[in-house]
Amino acid sequence: MKQNNWFDPFHIQSHLSEEELGIQKNVRQFCEKELRPSVVEMNRKNQFNINLYPEFGSLGVLGQTVKSHGGSGTSNLAYGLVAYEFEKIDSSYRSSISVQSSLVIHPINEFGSKDQKDKYLPELINGKKIGCFGLTESEAGSDPSSMKTTFKKTKDGYILNGSKNWITNAPIADIFIIWALDENKDHKSIKGFILEKNFKGLKTSHIENKTSLKISPTGQITLDKVHVPKDSLLENTNGWKSVFSCLNKARFGISWGVLGAATECWMISKEYVENRIMFKKPLASNQLIQKKLSEMQIEINLGLASCLLSAKALDDGKEIINAISILKKNNCQKALDICRDSRDMLGANGLLEEYHVMRHLVNLETVKTYEGAEDIHSLILGKNQTGISSF
Repeated sequence: MKQNNWFDPFHIQSHLSEEELGIQKNVRQFCEKELRPSVVEMNRKNQFNINLYPEFGSLGVLGQTVKSHGGSGTSNLAYGLVAYEFEKIDSSYRSSISVQSSLVIHPINEFGSKDQKDKYLPELINGKKIGCFGLTESEAGSDPSSMKTTFKKTKDGYILNGSKNWITNAPIADIFIIWALDENKDHKSIKGFILEKNFKGLKTSHIENKTSLKISPTGQITLDKVHVPKDSLLENTNGWKSVFSCLNKARFGISWGVLGAATECWMISKEYVENRIMFKKPLASNQLIQKKLSEMQIEINLGLASCLLSAKALDDGKEIINAISILKKNNCQKALDICRDSRDMLGANGLLEEYHVMRHLVNLETVKTYEGAEDIHSLILGKNQTGISSF
C-alpha cells in the first residue's frame, strides 16, 4: 500500500542530509522539553528567561553557520530548520536566535577585524553574552536612510549621538551593533560600531504594554555623546550593502520560522476539528473545514519547498536577494492567513491561551512588519524587475 504522505507531500525531508535531520530532531526535542511547558506563562508575564542563552549556545544554534570561534558551521538549510522549529513554540524565541545569529554575530564575522572576532564571537556563540542590532529609529523604520543617529570622528575614536527604537534584546544586551551616519558627510555615509553596555552615555529602556511578541524583550537605546574607541568600528563594512546583508540573513530565517508557527496552527486545527463533535459528527466532516485544512497544507508546503530551494541555492553560493523578498512577503502573509483561519475553526476556544493560536496570530502581525514590511518587499521586487526605484 502506498503511503499517504499528506504532511510532507513534496518529500522535503528526503532532501535533508543526515546532519540536517539530526539538527532538526535535536532542536525539536529541546523546544518541546525546555520551551513549550512554560510558553503560556512567559507570554502572560511578558518575560524572557535570559538563562536560556547558554542553553541555546550548547545546542549550537547561535551563529550556527559560522565555521570558527565555536560556531557549528552548519548549512544555511539547517539554520532555516532551526528557525522553523523555534517558531513552532513562539516567534519571540525564533527572534532571539535570529537577532543573535544574523544581526550580531554575522556582522562581526563578516565585517569585523580579527581582534574583534576573537574578542566577541566566542561568548556570543556560546550564549554567555547577548547582543542586539541598533538600526531602526522612531522616524526611520521602513526608510532607514532617514535615521538621525550620527557619528563624529575624534583623535582617539568616535562620538555617537542618537536613539534607536523597537530593538529586540536591547534591555538585556551586553553587546550592541549600532549603525550611524557620518555627520560630516551630509549624513550619507553609514558605518557600523560594536558598543558594550558599560559605555558611558549608552542607556536602554524597556518598551512596556506590548500585545505581540510579549516574551521578547524589546526596548529603546539612547546614545548621548557616547565615546567609542577606534577599535569598535566595523572597518570592513561597505555602506548600506553591509546593512542589507544582515537584514537579508535575518529575513531568510524569518521566512522559515513563520511556517513553523503556521504548521503549529494547522496541526492544532486538524486535531480540534477531528475531535470536536457538532450535529452528531466530527467538525472535520464539514466541506468548508476540509477546504481550509487543504489550503493550510498547500500554502505551508509550497512555502517550505520554496525555502528549501532557496537554502540549497544559498549553500551553493548563489545570490538569492529576490528570493528572500519573495519568501519574506509571501510566507509571512500566508502564515498569518493560516493562523486567522485556525482561530476561526476553533471558534471561541481559539481565543484561549492553552490553544496557542491567538498568540501565534498576534505575534505574526509583528513578524510581518519587521525586517521589511510586506509593501516594502513589493517595492524591492518591482525595482529589481524594472530598474526603476519607486521609493
